Amino acid sequence: MDGYDNHTIAKPTYFKANEVTAVFQALVDTYGVPTYLEANPALISMVTFPWLFGMMFGDMGHGSILLAFALVLVFGNSRLKDTVLGPVLQLRYILMFLGICATYCGFIYNEFFAMQTNIFASCYNYEDR
Repeated sequence: MDGYDNHTIAKPTYFKANEVTAVFQALVDTYGVPTYLEANPALISMVTFPWLFGMMFGDMGHGSILLAFALVLVFGNSRLKDTVLGPVLQLRYILMFLGICATYCGFIYNEFFAMQTNIFASCYNYEDR
């Protein structure tokens, strides 16, 4: 029985994925597939990737356009399968998460189509200078 444990064939790795997690798993797999008994970083990337995208792309206007496009893809999935947008439908959930994070970060940054908004008042007092 000892001879069976010393082989050099790599054990296969299988991650169960659904429509939401498949794109994130494919994104992680482009950098390398985790080996047997390693943790799957796709779960962490489902949170960090959209959040970091939102921090870089933070704009309420552009983020809401991306979110609206993604929601059209999500809710119109069955009608859009046989159209030109068919291949893009695989990305619908990641685009939705990216749009949500970009819109939220744009709200925090007070940016709407790269123009400053005054939703939150400034903490800086100009009169003290």
